[in-house]
Amino acid sequence: MKKMLGLVLLFVSLQACGQEPKQTPKQTIATTATKTMENLPKTEAEWKAKLTEDEYYILRQKGTERPYTGKFLMHTEKGMYTCRGCGAPLFSSDSKFDSHCGWPSFDKEVKAGVIKETVDNTLGMRRTEITCAKCGGHLGHVFDDGPTDTGLRYCVNSVSIGFEAVKK
Repeated sequence: MKKMLGLVLLFVSLQACGQEPKQTPKQTIATTATKTMENLPKTEAEWKAKLTEDEYYILRQKGTERPYTGKFLMHTEKGMYTCRGCGAPLFSSDSKFDSHCGWPSFDKEVKAGVIKETVDNTLGMRRTEITCAKCGGHLGHVFDDGPTDTGLRYCVNSVSIGFEAVKK
């Protein structure tokens, strides 16, 4: 019964984050991050050895953590959110906001080109998937219903990101 309830809650939460984008994904700009992958695992066996089971499921198999369970959902410390797969800086804590969707949300990437966007038509929805431009790790989805001047809401799995606090 608990498993069925969990599946229902996951489906409802995915629907909440499942609005259709009004625009097509922007073209990814080739950056140094996309060109320098020498130190990254290249085979699935190497990724499995580097990542935890949950990290592998989300980053490499495009999974999703259960809503309202991620360690960074209510996180308010100042610093930089990074990719768990490769350590690339992705989002500043200054761009984080509470969107009430069950996952950490940001209104902009830390620098143009660190996030790659692609159309995702899975689960009967049309969404825009976001991945790390450096290692290709799945992060979540971006929607154009954000409350700030960017109009964006990067909805990110906590498992797919790390955090580096501002040094005092």
